[in-house]
Amino acid sequence: MNILLPNIAHAQTRPPDSVLVLVGKISTEILNPIIAIMFSLALAYFIYGVAAYLWNPENEEARTTGKRGMLWGVIGMFIMVSVFGIMQFLIRSIGADPNLMKYV
Repeated sequence: MNILLPNIAHAQTRPPDSVLVLVGKISTEILNPIIAIMFSLALAYFIYGVAAYLWNPENEEARTTGKRGMLWGVIGMFIMVSVFGIMQFLIRSIGADPNLMKYV
């Protein structure tokens, strides 16, 4: 019965402001730039794969390398978008400001 009534169970409904500030600083100063850099690297690797695939129509080994580059570039971008979504979920679930994950 106490689970349904958090005030009676003395459950804390929101983390202290110091925790929210710490999470906000970690998110904006460390995680956001890392996510942006990793996404940029994955995009560059994908573009490298496309270039290697298109510029070598006769060389099957270079085309295979290009296919592999495109595949891993897409996988890397998917992972970075997933990390961004997980961070959004975590920030919203602790009650912090959702604008912490804005890059611009």
